[in-house]
Amino acid sequence: MARIRHFVTFTLLTASAIFPAAHAQQNFGSPNNMNHVLLISVDGMHALDFLNCATGVPGVNNGAPYCPNLAQLGVNGITYTNASTSKPSDSFPGLMALMTGGSPRTVGAFYDVAYDRSLNPPAVTTGNGLAGAACQPGATPPGTTTEFDEGIDINQSLLNGGAPGASLTDGGIKSIDASRLERDINCQPVYPWNFVRTNTIFGVIHQSGGYTAWSDKHPSYSAVAGPGTGSNLDDYYAPEINSTVVNLPGVTTPTGLQCSTIPDPSQTGAWTDSFQNIQCYDTLKVNAILNEIDGKTHLGQSRAPVPNIFGMNFQAVSVGQKLIEKSVGTGGYVDSMGTPTSFLLSEIQFVDASIGAMVSELEKRGLLQSTVIIISAKHGQSPIDPNKYLPIPGPSGTNGSSPATILAALLPFSESPANATGVGPTEDDVSLLWLANSSQTASAVATLESNLTTAGIGEIFFGSAIGTMFNLPGLPPTGDPRTPDIVVTPNFGVVYTSSSKKLSEHGGFSHDDTNVILLVSSPHIGAKTIQTPVQTAQIAPTILQLLGLNPNSLESVQLEGTPVLPGTN
Repeated sequence: MARIRHFVTFTLLTASAIFPAAHAQQNFGSPNNMNHVLLISVDGMHALDFLNCATGVPGVNNGAPYCPNLAQLGVNGITYTNASTSKPSDSFPGLMALMTGGSPRTVGAFYDVAYDRSLNPPAVTTGNGLAGAACQPGATPPGTTTEFDEGIDINQSLLNGGAPGASLTDGGIKSIDASRLERDINCQPVYPWNFVRTNTIFGVIHQSGGYTAWSDKHPSYSAVAGPGTGSNLDDYYAPEINSTVVNLPGVTTPTGLQCSTIPDPSQTGAWTDSFQNIQCYDTLKVNAILNEIDGKTHLGQSRAPVPNIFGMNFQAVSVGQKLIEKSVGTGGYVDSMGTPTSFLLSEIQFVDASIGAMVSELEKRGLLQSTVIIISAKHGQSPIDPNKYLPIPGPSGTNGSSPATILAALLPFSESPANATGVGPTEDDVSLLWLANSSQTASAVATLESNLTTAGIGEIFFGSAIGTMFNLPGLPPTGDPRTPDIVVTPNFGVVYTSSSKKLSEHGGFSHDDTNVILLVSSPHIGAKTIQTPVQTAQIAPTILQLLGLNPNSLESVQLEGTPVLPGTN
């Protein structure tokens, strides 16, 4: 348990660390003069999706391949067919696995909305309803739900997050409202990069003199900078994905969709509510990558080094997999073979065209020979088979009750479904449960055991079973304040939701949740398929090795023994 004490102390000690800014592009001592890594997360994209789109499936695109650019990258690349994401397979732990080489055991990131027994609530209520409270410095914190999504923005309805003086799309870390952040024992706000317990590839590369850049869906995902002041990221771009949809003057997607006026005006509540609008949103980040390839900052307004490490996440495929858009159509798959519907097909083709634009720009600028392109995903999506989907309680509320609803009286109020104005429990196709009193764990599990059918429960993990995956729950020196008391994985296909807008979700442990695309491509790599099981966490140490840096510079790699990907050394 000394490891837990180390990480809690480490986070506090590094909160005031200041790292020097990198101003010039670094040429690392890498093999084949590899000086750049472009990392792309196509959130939701399975290994099966890549196989299907690269080789073709009957009834789609006349049976011909429908992702030619990804397929071409595979010609000069290593395809890993048995790659697995983090568990839980959610965006926050999935992203941090890519960046640290670690799991929640060392990184401490379980979900973007989770719980920490050692922190104080924020000073004011967040945009999503996590209640603010008084804080007494030095007093034992009561514990709180932790929120690292749009709720900590100054104004989450705005694409720029409400950052003072920011342009239409550009807020970044200036969009973060410090008064909405959870607070440590001294009542100081815990910024996203200091919530993470271990360092990241951005920290290692920046402190080695490299130039770093990343684009993602929330200002809070600046957590990828790792402990410090946030300065490990030289260029961070994060238009808020859950903002109100607006016109994007001058923006055209790589597939030709015009975004100067909202293409789907029937859905303006959030970018993820529309098959078309999400492509306009993702194109903002695509354009940022193109600007960075051209030696500019993300909006193209200033000169900058071409980053040694840079990249972005795509949200379009995830939306295409799970969205039911009223009066438009249903996304997802036709069958268990992964045949995409027309709506999902459009999203995959958009992502493929976007990646093709990046490759073309690298070639145009003479950078393709010195750049490794890595395509993977933070998470998958479950279920692929549309006949397996079962929402609990479902839109009508008659399909049963989720584990958190059954145990509502035993949960902290900030986690309880009984809190009508709160941020809610941590449930998707997994249920993570932190109890108000951990001594009630056994009785809580007994209650769940008596409601297996009602809650669609597959497996229940608690006690020593938790310890096989994570640190044991509790407080230092004997436990980890962030580990759930109980983890419930439902029967395959069950999603804990009342929404009528979705037909799949992620977060769980199933094959569809965790088996994702993983492709490492370079002109210096011949085509190869590796079927050996690997983890997306292996991407982080592999990136450092490709740049000629020491993979063991990552603390999670040291602690968890995460190896580099086979075939890359």
